Amino acid sequence: MSWQAWLVLGAIALAVALMALRRMAPDTALTGALVLVVLSGAVPAGEAFAGLANEGLLTIAFLYVVVAGLEDTGAVHWLAQAMLGRPRGLRAAQARLMLPTAALSAFMNNTPVVAVLIPAVTDWARRLGLPLSRLLLPLSYAAILGGVCTLIGSSTNLIVNGLLEQLPGQRGLGMFEIAWVGLPCLAVGLAFLLAFAGRWLPEGRSALSLLEDPRRYTVEMLVDEDGPLVGRTVEEAGLRHLPELFLVEIERAGRVLPAIAPHERLQGGDRLVFAGVVDSVADLQRIRGLRPATDQIFKLDAPRPERVLVEAVVSDSSPLVGKSIREGRFRTRYNAAVIAVARNGERVQGKIGDIVLRPGDTLLLEAPPSFVDQQRNSRDFLLVSRLEGAVVPQHERAPVALAVLGVMVGAVTLGGLSLLEGAMLAALLMVLAGCTSASGARQRLDWQVLITIAASLGLGRALEASGAAQALGALLLDAVGGLDGLHPAAFLGALFVLTALLTALISNTAAAVLMFPVAVAAADPLGLDPVPVAAVLMVAASASFATPVGYQTNLMVYGPGGYRFADYLRLGLPLTALVGVTAIGATSLRWL
Repeated sequence: MSWQAWLVLGAIALAVALMALRRMAPDTALTGALVLVVLSGAVPAGEAFAGLANEGLLTIAFLYVVVAGLEDTGAVHWLAQAMLGRPRGLRAAQARLMLPTAALSAFMNNTPVVAVLIPAVTDWARRLGLPLSRLLLPLSYAAILGGVCTLIGSSTNLIVNGLLEQLPGQRGLGMFEIAWVGLPCLAVGLAFLLAFAGRWLPEGRSALSLLEDPRRYTVEMLVDEDGPLVGRTVEEAGLRHLPELFLVEIERAGRVLPAIAPHERLQGGDRLVFAGVVDSVADLQRIRGLRPATDQIFKLDAPRPERVLVEAVVSDSSPLVGKSIREGRFRTRYNAAVIAVARNGERVQGKIGDIVLRPGDTLLLEAPPSFVDQQRNSRDFLLVSRLEGAVVPQHERAPVALAVLGVMVGAVTLGGLSLLEGAMLAALLMVLAGCTSASGARQRLDWQVLITIAASLGLGRALEASGAAQALGALLLDAVGGLDGLHPAAFLGALFVLTALLTALISNTAAAVLMFPVAVAAADPLGLDPVPVAAVLMVAASASFATPVGYQTNLMVYGPGGYRFADYLRLGLPLTALVGVTAIGATSLRWL
């Protein structure tokens, strides 16, 4: 190999080591390696940074906007609540959770799907008395398995397909072509999880369940006159067993119902009074058919999609002390609406507007983002903090967001638009239809992920240009016995193992991008078409079940599920082996 090839390999090895040891973030490590390669002259800067124009990368960027529209309208949370229901046992609960999660992940990025479902599943498990530790890891695994069933199911699929399309004479895979491999892997994986997850995972308490929140808010919500909750009982509406949230009373037509029976049917205009912790109060905002009882939220200057939830503690020097919220003209004074009040963990009596404020009261506000900066140093409040991740969903636009997603999938599937064109159209429609704002869409772009992918693409190009990919391909062939008598399935098996090992150390997308040129170079002497190579790479790069750090969704459930590293090994290693054997078999039947 030339000195350029050795330099490229050394830079990549250093970046992988830094990422594996958690000494440096993936985007920083890979970008640093790319800069080193460019400065050495091993690859021209134009080629190294050509990944910024890669269709797969651009598609991912536009899909972030599509997902923002689904989240901001509450469409994903609505689907989550509809799909979970009330199963009769743990295995039924796992099935009710994993099947729809896999279906959602086939058309959305796995990370936001899991992010939205974690709080919903946590609430659901508490209501049913199910061990959360036996639900969250299967949730992550189901999202990963569902993501390999379509081309837009994960960023890895899109990037590998973009690399495939750049090869001479290759058209890439269709929207559902990877399903020939993904669906068998999904079926085998879900069957394995249903059989063993309940036995092999611990029945422990979540780390989060050990924490007590001293802030007990009182909040009032109205049942929409023509909403989906009208005519449903309290239990059917999912309002009876809310975690750390209690339905205190219902005010209906001037009379108060203080003892709420589970079979009590809701009517339009019912005023529901809840008491509970801040996270559960914020979750009420996501339930379709409920809205804050105060009409002040409709009088704020900023449009609802651009507002945030904020906590503010009233100071003893505040002009509001000793006055009711209505008398203090809170909305006029601060351009913010009080939707809940907490006072020393006790229930605060009375309607929100009639509550007389005291020093130390904690207010949950709906406000424009500028409120935090304007009031952070104000003498009126001791503390002002934004609730991260808490948005005010526009439930009325949820059907529009789902329709936009359907249009995108349909147009791409029928061949009317390319993936990039479909994602661009869907992102534009989400903004124009008001499902998300332009500023909200910009904030949703995960620049760390995008930079990581772009840098990986540049290093992949450097592997090819320097000849390092061809040299590594020859080593890969030697490792599996050379060309003589080597069956293509054996080569694909070795490729799966190497990629799965690499993706356990670094990000799955980076592993796929770095392995792609090596795999194509090794497959060429075998006369093996790049399509099955790309299909195996897509699955292998995503099949990171054995460690919490191998895939982002695995890490997301690590704390909430109260897991240990050994839990991932116990369930993830056999699952990886089963998925690998299934992927090689399905690929061989379809393409070899």
